[in-house]
Amino acid sequence: MKGTVTVIGLGSMGSALAQAFIAKGWQVTVWNRNRDKVNAFVEKGAIAAESAAAAIAANELTVICVSDYQTADKIIKTPEVESVLKGRTLVQLSTGTPKEARELEAWAGRHGATLLNGDILAWPRQIGTDEATLTISGNEAGFKAQETALRALGNLSYLGAEPGLSAVLFAAALSYLAGSWIGFVHGALIAENEGFSAEKFGELIHDISPMLAVESKHMGRVIEKNSFSNPESTVDTTGHDLHLLVQHSEEAGISKELPLFAADLFQRAIDAGYGKEEHAAIIKVLRKVS
Repeated sequence: MKGTVTVIGLGSMGSALAQAFIAKGWQVTVWNRNRDKVNAFVEKGAIAAESAAAAIAANELTVICVSDYQTADKIIKTPEVESVLKGRTLVQLSTGTPKEARELEAWAGRHGATLLNGDILAWPRQIGTDEATLTISGNEAGFKAQETALRALGNLSYLGAEPGLSAVLFAAALSYLAGSWIGFVHGALIAENEGFSAEKFGELIHDISPMLAVESKHMGRVIEKNSFSNPESTVDTTGHDLHLLVQHSEEAGISKELPLFAADLFQRAIDAGYGKEEHAAIIKVLRKVS
């Protein structure tokens, strides 16, 4: 046995975390509000805790993965849990905001515990493999003390001692993903409306994904440097194309919600005088939103 760990929360992601620990040779204590899920892990060799406080008291390290910080707070911000926190390390892998992460670390510190805030950039099926990445922020000594255990879950990216950093990066990544998912679905709508295979469209995006990755890296660099000159594609060009996408949606009789939003944003950038700069310059418009 490599060591001991507690997992609180046995939804699809929490279950994947607990399973990964078990598969990597860790003794796992589990707690969940649904007792049936606990019993399923007892059959796999886990130890059942009768309460969240008992689960945290059982081991030095507790990994929490529920739907969000508010749900986690209802579980752990109780007199019973607070009485057993001293000397323990909590790794919060529930979804939350940077503000919530900072507040939770302060709460843990008041009760003598170390709090690491983390986010999971993976699907449950990828947990425990090299396909999974977890970002972690918070006390560096605390991270180093638990690093071996956490590596059972996937690749780790320690971002720094500021407790909200992981949530910041997760929110940024979710923004990108939300835009890409909506964009993909609109593209699939265009394809299926013309009798073209949505699956084939997906294969096309897969094939050009290396180019998209390079573009993302480039956009991050020019935004960081606030330098949008020498563009390969301008705000003017992209804005014109997006207006044509609105026209296409109208002609095809399909939803134009996404094209209208995108065309309006680029048009605002053009009207502000950024038309000759590269398309990442639309961030200048977004920065001015009050």
